[in-house]
Amino acid sequence: MRLLKSHPILGLLNSYMVDSPQPANISYMWNFGSLLGMCLVIQILTGAFLAMHYCPSVDMAFISVEHIVSNATLNRFFSLHYLLPFVLAALVAMHFIALHEHGSSNPLGISGNVDRLSFHPFFTFKDLVTVFLFLLTLSIFVFYMPNVLGHSDNYIPANPMSTPASIVPELLPYYAILRSIPNKLLGVLAMFASLLILLIMPIVDTSRIRGNQFRPLMKFFFWVFVANFFILMWIGSQHPNSPFVEVGQVATALYFAWFVIIVPVVGIVENTLMDLALTSHDS
Repeated sequence: MRLLKSHPILGLLNSYMVDSPQPANISYMWNFGSLLGMCLVIQILTGAFLAMHYCPSVDMAFISVEHIVSNATLNRFFSLHYLLPFVLAALVAMHFIALHEHGSSNPLGISGNVDRLSFHPFFTFKDLVTVFLFLLTLSIFVFYMPNVLGHSDNYIPANPMSTPASIVPELLPYYAILRSIPNKLLGVLAMFASLLILLIMPIVDTSRIRGNQFRPLMKFFFWVFVANFFILMWIGSQHPNSPFVEVGQVATALYFAWFVIIVPVVGIVENTLMDLALTSHDS
């Protein structure tokens, strides 16, 4: 234990993963952080092992689209997709630094150093519960139901000279946002903007209360956002015909309006009502 605290590298690991003080009242919702970290590690390891045996040549990969994809293009896509997990790992390191500096939040949204526990062993074993549940669920799909989440058309050889009548995307909500704008370039920009807009949340959240537990108005609009997200998911799985296109456009507008308009306005309204209540109480 003395080496764990005095060694320059082990001491850094100890301060982040062993002695790091965490709020005692954090729920299992906080376990998603460890689950995402585990998925990132699995992604990097599996990607590294797959890259050892991958040959970026159109003679051996993507034969059905060899007339439109050259070796250079294939190599660019491979390099980009191989690099992205390491970019995510760098962002995770930045997240750890910020978390170590300011401390973790809690369901009450109250910052305080009164009731805290060390990360190990309390929260490491708590994280292991959801890790094993996740691995159990994943193993059931991988070993017993490998095709349940797939598509039967994947077993049909593609015609290289014709576009498939139906493309089944993976990120359905963002695919619906892409299709909601007729212009292809603007649709792609809107899809990327729907992800990057998450970065402005610390800026647009004007409320003085950090958690939603004591914010009934924000609770309502949060579930509006969840319902709208599932609508986008449903629209993304449908063919781009009327009325799905129109519904997707309305849902896309509501998606961006939630971040840009609803979140700051709700915070301002709540702050104003709080000030009025305190003023009337003081008088």
